[in-house]
Amino acid sequence: MTTLFPIILAGGGGTRLWPLSREQYPKQFLKLGSAATLLQQTLRRLDGLASLPDSAAHSLTLPAPIVVCNEDHRFLVTEQARQVGVEPSSIMLEPMGRNTAPALTCAALVCQARTPECVVLMMPADHVIQNPEAFCRAVLRGIGLAQDDYLVTFGVAPTKPETGYGYIERGAESDSGRDAIAPHKAYQVKAFAEKPDAARAQFYINAGNFLWNSGIFMMKASQWLKAIGHLRPDILAACERACGEAQLDGGFYRIQRQAFEACPSDSIDYAVMEKVAAGSLFRTAIVPLDAGWSDVGAWSSLWDIAERDSDGNAVLGDVCVIEARNNLLLSESRLLAVLGCDDLVVVETADAVLVLPKDKAQEVKQVIAWMREHAREERVNHRRVYRPWGSYESIDQGERFQVKRITVQSGAKLSLQMHHHRAEHWIVVKGTARVTRGEEEFLLTENQSTYIPLGVQHRLENPGTIPLEIIEVQSGAYLGEDDIVRFADAYHRV
Repeated sequence: MTTLFPIILAGGGGTRLWPLSREQYPKQFLKLGSAATLLQQTLRRLDGLASLPDSAAHSLTLPAPIVVCNEDHRFLVTEQARQVGVEPSSIMLEPMGRNTAPALTCAALVCQARTPECVVLMMPADHVIQNPEAFCRAVLRGIGLAQDDYLVTFGVAPTKPETGYGYIERGAESDSGRDAIAPHKAYQVKAFAEKPDAARAQFYINAGNFLWNSGIFMMKASQWLKAIGHLRPDILAACERACGEAQLDGGFYRIQRQAFEACPSDSIDYAVMEKVAAGSLFRTAIVPLDAGWSDVGAWSSLWDIAERDSDGNAVLGDVCVIEARNNLLLSESRLLAVLGCDDLVVVETADAVLVLPKDKAQEVKQVIAWMREHAREERVNHRRVYRPWGSYESIDQGERFQVKRITVQSGAKLSLQMHHHRAEHWIVVKGTARVTRGEEEFLLTENQSTYIPLGVQHRLENPGTIPLEIIEVQSGAYLGEDDIVRFADAYHRV
């Protein structure tokens, strides 16, 4: 039996999909026209592996995925996994981003400690795979190579001269790891190529032996640790220290902060794959992946994979389209009307609108840079902000007041807290609220309300079976989110 550990890297920022993707709610948590978010699709991506008729699939042990994510996103990961019935075997928390090589190294250390000769499959959490069965069959081919100590990557046949992807030059066909039950072709890796300019991308297309680098990798955990230890011993040493001092905290695997902070930042490609492809100490292979893959790395990529009307428009939400062609039009909160426009991206959210030519989709980073320079909150959060207990949404605000809609999930509760600068009025519009106010504790039902004076300890809980919705009216001299003093918290926040 071969143990295959799925490792899902969910720490990406997805800034090129602003304004839908934000720093505190990046693209892996978005649905993007699907019933499931990108993370949820990744969590269930290998569901069909055991049902394949190939006997190799039946000889696999497939533990629940390990998810590596930003500490700030841990409750989003937990909730989205719960919604699709997946309980990750570990949720590893990075105290800060250090790119993909340290993330994979930490996960591989955990996997090897559990099952020394296991194979790991590293999947980014923010990709689209439209044909999961084809993906699973390619994974079977990769397992055979990984068992023969290859470092395996998956390459996608290019459909256009794309400048937003890296490329991999394939060499001779490899028979290693092949058998009758996994007939996919595989090739030796000749070289990795950086994201090209337009002329170089066209050259790769014409050459016929270049594939897009999907960013999906597979190998034995032990083989990855051997490679990273040989090529970047500083990364391995820092990750060993960080994992050696890791702590379990409320079901999360918390990587030790100081040791991980000292770890150099590097990608899997730069740290290992590009170097081993040019050498002979480690063997590399590429498995062609024909499964409807996209990294949804820009708005133009979403247009590529979206369903389009007869005029080439991809439309999501409440949109009126007249005499317009080849546009991506997305509306979240109101009517969007487009007349006489071609080849545009128009994205509307409750607090921001983006308009740009489709061929400038990679340049959204300039907008992000402007917002960072001007300290704009729209870069970080949506109007609706998610918390481990539910969410809140700002409805209106002005001098010395703010109105919010607060949703508390069944069984959840906010921290026991107080504010130095504001008082609050709560009005229940749906469900039942249990309120702690100073020494009092009482229930409120629909259309009932209460007042929380400034400086009084309080807590809001939902003891019911349906979501609790309240309207909160804040008043005071300062209404910032940092005016919270927590005395007790079920989610181990400071």
